[in-house]
Amino acid sequence: MNNMWGSMAQYDTISWPWPIAIYLFLAGLSAGSIMVALLVKWNIHEEKEDSIWDAMVKSGAIIAPITIIIGLFLLIIDLGKPLSFYWLLVSYNFASVMTLGVLALFVYTPIVLIFTMLVFEDDIKKIGLLSLLLPFIAFIKSFHTYTKIIEYIVFGLAIIIGAYTGFLLSANNSIPLWNSPILPVLFLTSGISAGVAANILIGLIFFKSSINKESIKYLLIMDLRVVLIELPLIGMLFVGMMYTGGDSLVVAKKALTIGYWAKVFWIGVIGVGLIAPLVITFTALKNHAYKVGYIILNSLVVLLGVVMLRFYIVYAGQLFTGA
Repeated sequence: MNNMWGSMAQYDTISWPWPIAIYLFLAGLSAGSIMVALLVKWNIHEEKEDSIWDAMVKSGAIIAPITIIIGLFLLIIDLGKPLSFYWLLVSYNFASVMTLGVLALFVYTPIVLIFTMLVFEDDIKKIGLLSLLLPFIAFIKSFHTYTKIIEYIVFGLAIIIGAYTGFLLSANNSIPLWNSPILPVLFLTSGISAGVAANILIGLIFFKSSINKESIKYLLIMDLRVVLIELPLIGMLFVGMMYTGGDSLVVAKKALTIGYWAKVFWIGVIGVGLIAPLVITFTALKNHAYKVGYIILNSLVVLLGVVMLRFYIVYAGQLFTGA
């Protein structure tokens, strides 16, 4: 059994350990980053064909495939029988959330890779040994006619993947903290927030030559709105548990007040992940202080907060199960 912090004894009840939390984070980040990239392209650069692949779009095109592939690798390893994973692709149970999620991932991953190839087509052409890449380049060109269709499909699948990370947990009726219709919406929303932060961070570090301040301002405002949605969603999650009563009420009280994971929630999820970004973003927008240092700090605290939210939900959900 994989454990992350503290003694082994405190995690005897953990069946879904830290690789699952990381997988849920990476899958949400992948979905969020590609959605954010497409929104920037459609809303900021659609009429400017020479600049549609700006830093924020390129970042999403890089982050989305890498994070989903790493996340799937972690999931396969954690299942304990990595060489038998292919059975999920050939043996379907359409009543299972896991099966539906795998089907969505099975379609999403290659299409995201195709989108990434379209974004970086010019860079691929510049790679050495061009003659060896000619078939590869021809393969990419065959999709140009369908670029817009590919974008719409990727965006729709990203919504499904982002929500699926929450449905995967909420389908478990025996765990009160997971068994909530709020969880898929919360995970989708926080995934978008992580996508905004990661796209800005990677764009500022690796794609400085194609940075567009209008895109960054657009994303900062988007993140502000998303955070303002996350706060009431978290409130609704716990209020709903309290009104349900019984084990759900007990779990809600314990998860918010007892021990290490209560501190993770209040300090990490709420303080670092939500309040700090609000303060930083409000300050930047109010004073028009679009300084790289502020923006990078904001991205880091948002990503840290989203990671802590995933760990909190996964671990607290398994540790606090009722009276």
